[in-house]
Amino acid sequence: MAIIIKEHEMFELVHPLDDMPEEKHSPEGLGLMHMTTRVRFSLIALRTYLILMGLLVLYSVLGQAGVFGH
Repeated sequence: MAIIIKEHEMFELVHPLDDMPEEKHSPEGLGLMHMTTRVRFSLIALRTYLILMGLLVLYSVLGQAGVFGH
């Protein structure tokens, strides 16, 4: 813990590891999130991109393993 004094003002700094933990809130009962069309499209595009990248990694691994007989 550190105390900084600047022109007669006193601020107490607490390191996050020394701070008291916050109470966690439960997501149960919150319902669905409302998303705009733009946000929904962005999330679908991100999901599609991640699936395609995963398939490319799988294809590369299988190719190096000699599964395709090249």
